[in-house]
Amino acid sequence: MAKIQPNKIQKGSKYSNILFLHLFFMLTIVHAQEIDSSRVNVRVNQKKEKKKKQRKVRLPKIDLSHWKVTLPVVNEHGKPYEIEPPAILDYATNPIAQPYMYLDDRKGAIVFHAMPTESKTANTKYTRSELREQMVPGDNNTNWTFADGAYMKGKIAMEASTKDEEGKYHRTIIMQIHGRLTNEQRDRIGQKDNNAPPILKIYWDNGKIRVKTKVLKDLNASDDEILHEDAWDNDEGFNFEQRVDFNRFILEVKVSKGKMIIILNGTEYKVYESIHMQRWGVFENYFKAGNYFQSRDEGSFSKVRYYHLEIKH
Repeated sequence: MAKIQPNKIQKGSKYSNILFLHLFFMLTIVHAQEIDSSRVNVRVNQKKEKKKKQRKVRLPKIDLSHWKVTLPVVNEHGKPYEIEPPAILDYATNPIAQPYMYLDDRKGAIVFHAMPTESKTANTKYTRSELREQMVPGDNNTNWTFADGAYMKGKIAMEASTKDEEGKYHRTIIMQIHGRLTNEQRDRIGQKDNNAPPILKIYWDNGKIRVKTKVLKDLNASDDEILHEDAWDNDEGFNFEQRVDFNRFILEVKVSKGKMIIILNGTEYKVYESIHMQRWGVFENYFKAGNYFQSRDEGSFSKVRYYHLEIKH
């Protein structure tokens, strides 16, 4: 019968103790790491929840107290629905305005949404979600001349636009200077309303910015004769070189006696300074900004974002 040696028992027992201590130590470390990791995850999740709760609301830099809006929806009289100041200041909660003029507080912009509807103003087949300047809130009869001087600046982006059957994006007018007859001029030429042609139309045209203005058909026409809309014709138009596509861009319009300047992104300029601009001085004017959609195609629409809009006189 073999004898058990005490030394071997002691050695085996010693190694078992060491192994046990080692395993216990490792398990303790792993458990501590798991606890630490869970604490980190809790902290990360808490930060994410806090971020969600504290999401920054961005607002556009636009004072609407001197603008009214025309929307692509009709009122109870079958006319385009308009909202004047001070009611326009509550556009974001106005259920009639919300589908066509609404706040995007993630982008910090007002979105103007237009599509073909029966909401058409006089002398046009197109619809609009567009602002009209009112120097005196609620009053269309106080306007300005080129001699008075005027300035408009906007930070804009095309958010979305449909395409026509040729694959080109539908055009929209994003800024205007519109002429207007005074009551005295209207009565003198026997016109039924105060409407006069727009001296400036700025288009978003398939990703580029296109400018259109007016020229006299007869430079020898009298001051009364040029008050009639048919005394004026469209010019050939001008395209800025740089593409804006669906990116943000800045447009500026500067007006003074006999002169009009359009600036794109502070780098490209188009200057109009001619006999046509000088003769235009007989008209009063007002600014327009937004989305005057230039299509009647079924299912077509566009959305224009305005981040910033300012006017000075």
